[in-house]
Amino acid sequence: MKVFKFGGTSVGSAEGLRNIQRIIGDEAGRVVVVVSALGGITDLLIATSEAAARADAGYLEMYETICRRHRDAVAESVPAERQAPTLAETGVLLDELGNILRGVFLIQDLSPKTTNTIVSYGERLSSLIVSRIIDDAMLRDSRAFIKTEPYFNKHIVDFALTNELVRSTFADNARVSVVPGFISSDKTSGEATTLGRGGSDYTAAIIAAAAGAEVLNIYTDVDGFMTADPRVIGKAYLIESLTFLEAMELCNFGAKVIYPPTIFPAYNHNIPIYIKNTYRPECPGTYISRAKTAADGDVRKAIKGISSINDSCLLTIRGLGMVGVIGVNYRIFKALAKAGISVFLVSQASSENTTSIGVRRDDAEHAREVLSREFAQEIAMGEIDEIMLECDLATVAIVGENMRGCPGIAGKLFGTLGRNGINVVACAQGASETNISFVVKVESLRKALNVIHDSFFLSEYQVLNLFLTGIGLVGGSLIEQIRSQQAELLRTNALKINVVGISNSRRSIFDREGIDLSTYKERLESEGIPSTPQTVRDKIVEMNIFNSVFVDCTASPAVAEIYGDLLSHNVSVVTANKIAASSDYGHYAALKNTARTRGVKFLFETNVGAGLPIINTINDLRHSGDTILGLKAVLSGTLNYIFNVLAEDVPFSRAVAMAKEAGYAEPDPRIDLSGTDVVRKLVILARESGYRVEQDDVVKNLFVPDYIFEGSTDDFWNKVPALDAAFEEKRRALAAEGKKWRFVASLEGGACSVGLQEVEAGHPFYDLEGSNNIILITTARYNEYPLQIKGYGAGASVTAAGVFADIMSIANIQ
Repeated sequence: MKVFKFGGTSVGSAEGLRNIQRIIGDEAGRVVVVVSALGGITDLLIATSEAAARADAGYLEMYETICRRHRDAVAESVPAERQAPTLAETGVLLDELGNILRGVFLIQDLSPKTTNTIVSYGERLSSLIVSRIIDDAMLRDSRAFIKTEPYFNKHIVDFALTNELVRSTFADNARVSVVPGFISSDKTSGEATTLGRGGSDYTAAIIAAAAGAEVLNIYTDVDGFMTADPRVIGKAYLIESLTFLEAMELCNFGAKVIYPPTIFPAYNHNIPIYIKNTYRPECPGTYISRAKTAADGDVRKAIKGISSINDSCLLTIRGLGMVGVIGVNYRIFKALAKAGISVFLVSQASSENTTSIGVRRDDAEHAREVLSREFAQEIAMGEIDEIMLECDLATVAIVGENMRGCPGIAGKLFGTLGRNGINVVACAQGASETNISFVVKVESLRKALNVIHDSFFLSEYQVLNLFLTGIGLVGGSLIEQIRSQQAELLRTNALKINVVGISNSRRSIFDREGIDLSTYKERLESEGIPSTPQTVRDKIVEMNIFNSVFVDCTASPAVAEIYGDLLSHNVSVVTANKIAASSDYGHYAALKNTARTRGVKFLFETNVGAGLPIINTINDLRHSGDTILGLKAVLSGTLNYIFNVLAEDVPFSRAVAMAKEAGYAEPDPRIDLSGTDVVRKLVILARESGYRVEQDDVVKNLFVPDYIFEGSTDDFWNKVPALDAAFEEKRRALAAEGKKWRFVASLEGGACSVGLQEVEAGHPFYDLEGSNNIILITTARYNEYPLQIKGYGAGASVTAAGVFADIMSIANIQ
């Protein structure tokens, strides 16, 4: 005998029902087919009954939707000669359901008994329909042979009685038996009970175990277990084999492929389970058995999958009065068990003064109340603190039987999390070593899943192909940083950085095998071909190298114009050039959208603050659900340097020249002095913060008269000394008041402005040294105390390092 279970999505469409007919029709031996309610019907039944209990006449429309769904299923899938009697039989059940709902509406009462009866119609109707689309199928009522008994606030299966009834029921050797899943009955009263959401899987496992089936096939709408949730991890892939223990661990921690209690009956009777896709039956699926695959001593192969629960809460019982006291944990778990509260994680300090337990959000407040009552006396005496409850958490588990005895798993896991700034709130690992579980803030969940999957499941060797344009101060420094790190990255991170193209404003070289970075200048001069941004673009597209990144270390508008074409050809772009991100908003948005839709990256962290993590921080805040309310920032390392070195013996014109000599100023210092550079940076930050801002929208309160900017660069240098006397006079007056100048960029409610401001001692901007930048970010979360980022905001080496960091983020090297 083989047992098949088909989920709600499988029976919820005409295509799914036809596939069921074909799958079962291909089986030669005896089969039992267990079916769920049509997809969405159980939820609709519950909602309809609740509406009726509120005396909401709208329940009738919901009831009619239920009727229509089932009539349509009959019309679309049942053979023509069987449709009339099938419609008549479903009509009887639907009339019964309508009468019960009407009773609920009239008396405005919905007891658990009535709820169980109402939801049972979902499976009773679907099993009736499925039994009519399969030839020679016998419809059986699971309430007649799956018996339950009350246990705390739930019903559990009485296996001794159920196994006996299953064996006698299926002793007639019917070729195909169709059974409604999920529903059962109380062994004493005979009243309808349920096996819990997902209980149809459990029904199938119970029958398979009791009847001694050779295999349990569970058909759903996914191919099987994946290494992680594919909705979160795009690189997740199918796990073709699992042990029962591995499958149980993954299910318990959120992998909603099968209902967790399903596994034990199959494991206990050594019945293998196949997870298959009703809509892709040719896919191999996941095979679950007692056998495990060899790890070969490889940490990567030791991990089978990652699972998570994103509605976790953590209860912590803490107090010195717990130390050495026997029975504290007994009281904790006894009290929770009596209240029907399930605990999925336990973490206890070895000193015994702290025990943390993980519960679902729906149970959290009740659990705290239960434990507060249980330990009321100890709390009153100060032996135990108030029970702490922390919500908005997620629990993640990495699972694999081959982790047992494989050193380095935990170290690799927590090292990966730590390097990515993910704080672990609590963790637990059993002595079996098959599961390492940890709790993080829910806003860190997606990031945690991604970095873990990248760490444990990517291929052993990765190549990143770079095209670099601009080899001046920043570009030259970047090339040297890459050259010095290439061997180390290959050794420690299995990452080969392959520079396949280098160009300046005149010449370019390209080499698919990689360019020797110790001799690139000589090769550029001797072998370089004439270069324009367009020829560089065309050559990159022509080479069509996988996993390629274009890196722009220029300030050229023409180079920025080729980003869109490169992104559309699946080439990631990393740029220190501010022109694209601060250009017309429509162009900026189009670039980001192209990158997103093509699955590549458009990164420009160094556009603001050089190597400071300003843009990434803003994105992380927004992606986690925070709102950027305002910004106050000193964003020009050049201007900050100028106003810091300005002194009696260092006039304004000399300070500007010193900034140019130190490499802080733009190639044309007028870009800095006119505020243009700060305006661009502010526009970029405002856009990344979620505001639609153009450069013309920024209010500019400038400190240098317009005539200074007219003419050539030489004209500028000739004119600027004329400002020295006025600046010196103002500087002295400012110093006498104990104040300093800072050129401040502001974003408040979407309104942007830049201008010179006087700041006094004690202000966060006052002690800003050298060419440093600082930004204060006010958000919905960081409101009273803004988030502050401060550090070097100019200079070739730190800017190059920021570009390098963006490159590493593309390679998932954190």
